Amino acid sequence: MKLTDDEIRTRLAAHPAWSLEGGKLHRAIKFPSFISAFGFISQVALWAEKLNHHPELYNSYNRVVIDLTTHDTGGITARDFALAQKIDALLG
Repeated sequence: MKLTDDEIRTRLAAHPAWSLEGGKLHRAIKFPSFISAFGFISQVALWAEKLNHHPELYNSYNRVVIDLTTHDTGGITARDFALAQKIDALLG
């Protein structure tokens, strides 16, 4: 179920590294190297597969950009926040 704007704002408060951009949860992360960025993407891919929820991932050398939305609902859902929480945990 698609979350309301108020629900999204409330949940975003628990994820300060994330923002709302273009109707998606958005986070950009800089790593020390390409290999560490790519390793992180691999870890995200494993969690995404377990949750059956696949993010938009962009990589340019040591920078990873993640956008989360639930395409079949046309907006942000609890599934997006569940994956954001797993991604946050991977980053420590």
